[in-house]
Amino acid sequence: MTEKILVAPSILSGDFAEMGEAVRKLEEWGGDYVHCDVMDGMYVTNITFGMPMIAALRKRTALPLDVHLMITEPERYVEKFIEAGADIVTFHPEASKNPAEVLKTIRAKGVKAGIVFNPDVDIEKYAELFPLCDMITVMTVYAGRGGQSLIPWCIDRIKLVKDILSEKGLDIPVEADGGIGESNANLVKEAGATVLVAGNSVYKSSDPKKTVASLKA
Repeated sequence: MTEKILVAPSILSGDFAEMGEAVRKLEEWGGDYVHCDVMDGMYVTNITFGMPMIAALRKRTALPLDVHLMITEPERYVEKFIEAGADIVTFHPEASKNPAEVLKTIRAKGVKAGIVFNPDVDIEKYAELFPLCDMITVMTVYAGRGGQSLIPWCIDRIKLVKDILSEKGLDIPVEADGGIGESNANLVKEAGATVLVAGNSVYKSSDPKKTVASLKA
């Protein structure tokens, strides 16, 4: 049976002056998660938003908030993001002093936990963390800004994650994030990703509802 594909549009591509409306539209368009890119200006060069934005979005939507922490030492803030309303918290393991403990902390709060791999990070180095995860995210661009083009060789990294999960007997969804649109969605789905993060391809589409449906097809 074909696995159900979920789409997590990134509000980084929405109108920051109308965030409530940007989130409301995602429900109309058929989005499954609201992907929230949190950047601290240290792990990545850009700065986006923090806990107050997550709390504000939580009041505007019933959709799960998929919060991607692109921050240094995420252990300092994960509990605050959970209190703000995050349903899924993912972070970059190499940015943490103790990623295993961060994953355990997130899960202990009743929230889904996951790790995110930038293209230049050794996936196998962190494979021991997979049993502590509820989702694994493979970046198909370098984290830090929206509107980039998908890096073709990152498709093989999705396959690598799927292989490791299979070897460990784990059934965990794999999320692909970066440069994904209607023209290349099949590549990441065929590689094994079942959660697709899409920003510009949804928000800048002439027919976002149709685009979300196409990404899921």
